[in-house]
Amino acid sequence: MAGQQRVYRQRIRSTESLKKIFRAMELIAASRIGKARDRVTAATPYSRALTRAVSAVATHSNVTHPLVTERTDTKRVAVLVVTSDRGMAGAYSASAIREAERLIGRLTEQGFEPIVYAVGRRAISYYTFRGRELAQQWAGNSDAPSVETAADIAETLLAAFEAPVDEGGVAELHVVFTHFRNMVSQSPRVIRLLPLEIVEGVEARDENEIPPLYEFEPSPEAVLDALLPMYVRSRIYTCLLQAAASELAARQRAMHTATENAEDLVRMYTRLANQARQAEITQEISEIVSGADALAS
Repeated sequence: MAGQQRVYRQRIRSTESLKKIFRAMELIAASRIGKARDRVTAATPYSRALTRAVSAVATHSNVTHPLVTERTDTKRVAVLVVTSDRGMAGAYSASAIREAERLIGRLTEQGFEPIVYAVGRRAISYYTFRGRELAQQWAGNSDAPSVETAADIAETLLAAFEAPVDEGGVAELHVVFTHFRNMVSQSPRVIRLLPLEIVEGVEARDENEIPPLYEFEPSPEAVLDALLPMYVRSRIYTCLLQAAASELAARQRAMHTATENAEDLVRMYTRLANQARQAEITQEISEIVSGADALAS
């Protein structure tokens, strides 16, 4: 009985230590989620304005640009998977990887050859462990992405999209990330960045309304050459910010649940330890009574 009691007391101490860690991680995530949400909000107007500008050029000009034209000379497709660098965030990274695997499966069935680019150590370790080659990888600041990281990712992917076939050029660029809706709802999402397939930001107009006239200087080609790389960088940066906010929200929720579970375990082990102590006392009393009876007889 004494041995069981020691075991329970040891488990209580270890669970209390884990509870402190979980609680600290929950507070850290809670303190950082506000800044992450503010960054998402701050980046939205710029991204929306840039999207409208690109849409205006693509819609109201007859220019054929490589970034808005379907490539038919290759079946290679780039897939950027955005996950976290650290765990303790519930199913956040697993959900993004699962969505990426579904996308890769669909592309393979359609006859494409997916080329994976990974952001975050979780995606890197997932594909490395399974012996699947990564074209490029980025890690180190998944919960606080920088503009420099987004620019590096965008330049790498743009170079792959514009490269000739014999140099590994890709026909499409897909991004898998987790979209931040609110503190309790984050969902994996897939978008196709290149080539542009949906004109966004152009408001619907009445069929009888005369569309506005646009003039592009120095030329529509030059405007697209300048805007489209900026558009890709902006979209990737927005995806990274959305993923960072989702990661912190998922980690806060997971650590809150872990803290509550640790409290339940402490209560259970305390009850078991008390029961073991009571059984030990009862056994000692029984031995004393039995000894007294033996002496009396």
